[in-house]
Amino acid sequence: MQKKTTLKITYCGLFAGVMAVCSFVSLPSVVPFTLQTMGVFLAFFILGTKYGTISTLTYLLLGATGLPVFSGFKGGIGVLFSQTGGFLWGFLVAGIILVILEKILKKPIQNKIITGVILLLITYLSGTAWYVFAYGKGADFISVLKICVIPFVIPDFIKLFVALKLSKRVKSVDLNK
Repeated sequence: MQKKTTLKITYCGLFAGVMAVCSFVSLPSVVPFTLQTMGVFLAFFILGTKYGTISTLTYLLLGATGLPVFSGFKGGIGVLFSQTGGFLWGFLVAGIILVILEKILKKPIQNKIITGVILLLITYLSGTAWYVFAYGKGADFISVLKICVIPFVIPDFIKLFVALKLSKRVKSVDLNK
């Protein structure tokens, strides 16, 4: 039992590290272009929704404590509440929704593309809503979509398919046993 628990913690920490490394590959923009989303996809595709969500929470907690795990080697609670923090929170919200969805369906979501699209849609929605909130009267939902989502759709789908291919090369881990 203790060996399984140690293994679960190790994998969650490992994929939090993968997310951090992926976020270091960054092109500056209003919302930075990073490989971070691919790290999130990999965690969910390989570990499943429950442990992918725990891994994402671990990643966010590491960043919140000040470790420079976010894009641009940033860290701290301020990043999570900056105008782009909603995209980071969106990963966690999407994971929680996926876990709830699996509980309702009473079975894991087998199709990784569906998992990835749900992750993206919820992340986009959360990030856009937070960006509008952070800017207050200075931005509306449609103009923020044009800046923060539209330029990322094609790159994010490319990351989704790369993560899908990589996850097929790596044996999925069943941590629920």
